[in-house]
Amino acid sequence: MAEAIRKPTRGRVRGERLETRVTAEQKKLIERAAALQGRTVTDFVLTSVQDAARRAIEEHSQLALSLRDSEAFVDALLNPKPINDRLRETVRRYRQRAGV
Repeated sequence: MAEAIRKPTRGRVRGERLETRVTAEQKKLIERAAALQGRTVTDFVLTSVQDAARRAIEEHSQLALSLRDSEAFVDALLNPKPINDRLRETVRRYRQRAGV
């Protein structure tokens, strides 16, 4: 039996396909940008989309953490924990070191 000849994938594992439709103007723009960087259109598009996806995820994560942190801060202001001996001692040491 003859085996199928496979082209090398240059280190990439291909499995999923992503398709989109673009206008002629968008395609020309993408082709020009890829050419300027000396890359294929596929490589340019994949890299650009991955970068955009990572930025979107990072921005969303920061926003979510910021929202959570602000809620915790407001809760601490509205419902402060009672002052205990450890806090009193910390304040005393701070004042002593700061000369307050």
